[in-house]
Amino acid sequence: MEKSSFFTKDKTFYKTLFSMLAFVALQNIIAYSVNMADNIMLGSYSQASLSGAATVNQVFFIVQQFALSFGNALVALAAQYWGAKKVEPIKKLTGITLKIGVAVGIVLVVISACIPSGLVRIFTDEADIISEGTKYLLLIMWTFLLYIITNILMAALRAVGTVNISFYISIVSLIVNVGINYVLIFGKFGFPEMGIVGAAIGTLVARILELLIVIFYLIFKDKKLCLFKQSQEELEATGNAKAKLSFAWLFGNDKLLWKDYIKVYIPIMCASVLWGVSVPMQTAILGHMSPDAIAANSVATTFYQYLKVIVVAMSSTSAVMIGQSIGRGEMGQIKSDGRTLSVIDVGIGLVLGIALVVLKNPLLTLYNLNDTAMDLAGRLILIMAVIMVGMSYQMPVSFGIIQGGGDTKFTMAMNLISTWLIVMPLSFMAAFWWKWPVEWVVVVVQSDQIFKCLPTFIHFRKYKWMKKLTR
Repeated sequence: MEKSSFFTKDKTFYKTLFSMLAFVALQNIIAYSVNMADNIMLGSYSQASLSGAATVNQVFFIVQQFALSFGNALVALAAQYWGAKKVEPIKKLTGITLKIGVAVGIVLVVISACIPSGLVRIFTDEADIISEGTKYLLLIMWTFLLYIITNILMAALRAVGTVNISFYISIVSLIVNVGINYVLIFGKFGFPEMGIVGAAIGTLVARILELLIVIFYLIFKDKKLCLFKQSQEELEATGNAKAKLSFAWLFGNDKLLWKDYIKVYIPIMCASVLWGVSVPMQTAILGHMSPDAIAANSVATTFYQYLKVIVVAMSSTSAVMIGQSIGRGEMGQIKSDGRTLSVIDVGIGLVLGIALVVLKNPLLTLYNLNDTAMDLAGRLILIMAVIMVGMSYQMPVSFGIIQGGGDTKFTMAMNLISTWLIVMPLSFMAAFWWKWPVEWVVVVVQSDQIFKCLPTFIHFRKYKWMKKLTR
């Protein structure tokens, strides 16, 4: 293999990449469809229910950012340990991540339970939307902790290359959620018509089922991580013939690994969570402009987020592959792998942007909005198609290659500067000072997905992001 080539020529690299990408992308698409099912069914039920769920989904988006930051920090370390063929540190790191994740999840549930209407009111002044959103949040909040735990466990599996279980979990979750939604939202088969409350119940049941399945898989099917049972090495050391349930990884207190995890986690958390907080704030800006704006933005961003899951999958896959290569010590090959991944990212962005334009009209027919909101949603989708191309490059390169390669500080600095020093001030001024039309406010809100491409490209080409994080 020519390690100096611009693109990698290793056929195994492409086979592993596209196999893992396909599973992770399908899992992400199906998992996102759980929220999409709520969105579409509530959109056909009433505009107030749609907008109420959309506001609560902004709260859930912050929960997702916490879950992603926990998982990404775990993958950054665990993938390198897996590349170095060391399993025990991965189990201990998973225990550390779960402890932090559960603590944060409990705090988020308590906040939601104490001030549900206050959280919804951040995003809109409309009384009917606040009423619907509050009812939705009071049930959805119980999924926050479940979602965080499930995603941490699946991140541990992803770090060792196990991605198919996530796909199957998402299929089951989607079927259950859509079925319950249909029955309870519209009152089918003799059940009462519950509207937005029925949608919340469907999502809650789906999240419970997701967690139960991943725990079952880890106990009875997993052969790599052996998280809830003794590994082959432990069996040989103790002289046991049959594996027993083991929770030592969960209750242990490895101070060095705690230090390593916190060192990696803090920059990732700042990059993910503080950027994540800005997204609901941006939605709140649009929500305070007009009721039609929040409904149109909900529809447009739903389609955008639906395709974005493929980009998120590319980020996750890149992080695992780059991390494992660093763990194996293949520092020379990583440059070619990184260049190959970055060019594929651009190609994916172009395909997704075109898909968004082509599917615009058919997808809009799924919603029951007034003419003003429908026309605005169509224009916003065209804007998001352009944004998709830039986001498809900068996110997998910064969060996948650079962060997965061990450099967690660059993404933090870039996101904090671009979001809080540029995008947020300009968004507020565009909406409330300059009184720009909704479309141009959305352009400002999403502009960072374009201009972050330049610093990402420059930093990537320096190759200073390749760092060994394991001991």
